[in-house]
Amino acid sequence: MEIKIVKTTTPREKPDVNGIPFGTYFSDHMFLLDYSKDKGWHDARIVPYGPLSLEPSAMVLHYAQEAFEGMKAYRTAEGKIQLFRPTENIARMARSCEKLCIPPVPEDVYLQALKELVTVDQDWVPSAPDTSLYIRPFVIATDPKLGVHASGTYIFCIITCPVGSYYPEGLNPVRIAIESREVRAVRGGTGFAKCGGNYAASLHASELAEKKGFSQVLWLDGVEQKYIEEVGSMNVMFKIAGKVVTPSLEKDSVLPGITRKSAIQLLGEWGYEVQERDISIDELIAAAKEGTLEEAWGTGTAAVVSPIGEIYYQGEDHTVNNFEIGPVTHKLYEAITGIQWGKTEDTHGWIVPVC
Repeated sequence: MEIKIVKTTTPREKPDVNGIPFGTYFSDHMFLLDYSKDKGWHDARIVPYGPLSLEPSAMVLHYAQEAFEGMKAYRTAEGKIQLFRPTENIARMARSCEKLCIPPVPEDVYLQALKELVTVDQDWVPSAPDTSLYIRPFVIATDPKLGVHASGTYIFCIITCPVGSYYPEGLNPVRIAIESREVRAVRGGTGFAKCGGNYAASLHASELAEKKGFSQVLWLDGVEQKYIEEVGSMNVMFKIAGKVVTPSLEKDSVLPGITRKSAIQLLGEWGYEVQERDISIDELIAAAKEGTLEEAWGTGTAAVVSPIGEIYYQGEDHTVNNFEIGPVTHKLYEAITGIQWGKTEDTHGWIVPVC
């Protein structure tokens, strides 16, 4: 697909990424693509970053018909720019779109758009250690109609922003609270999709937890409120008695993370037994009390790997690995980021060069 490019005439000053909060300072350009039933996806363009024009009656504003993704572009020591498993993100967004009755963006068009936009804004990809260009593709319903049904028109947009560490703590362990009243997603719902409604549903409990000094909420299932699902912005893994355990994706209420998938593959290659299964909160707390909960960590694009140092549940704090990053957690972080930044050889075919 031909992509029209209109470059900004007023470039923005590039910030020190370690001096601004994650995801708050955006690059010069954005990608736009329109959809209508008669034309399909059309009018691909890269234009200066700026406001979108929407009718107040646009369906996304009333019925939340939208989906999004999150990925990063990395600059290697040689100055080259590359993406990490972008086709996995593209495929996941297609699954989200299917659930939300949104026509998926063709994979070749999607990947071309990513490469073109990052190339246009390549000077925005930072080179300092542990920094990257965060990429946010999203699609929104734009029909100016009030009525609960699928829209006939959409906008697909990609914006980017230079970022440092997602958590102020960096790679230091975080404190998380297990939520036993509210739920994030239910079986048969949109828990597996990456859509705004899932995150809106998590805000209330997350804000309450943050006021008490916790970085994230660990969610339980929405049926029995018994089984662990995921942390607010990450999948979660536990090393219990030498085995790595992570919630199964079978119930479609947990996001199928790309970092999660990569970690499971690496752990298997290193000889660890990885179990994807239901994990009850009772099992986890018992392991913490017995001392068999050896490590815990979250995985996700934003933080990559985030060690968990403390788990709070029903009035009790349970410290994990003396509130220190564990050896498996650290090895995963080094292995994945090593591939992403080109420090180590990519033997899995995960890297897609940009420029």
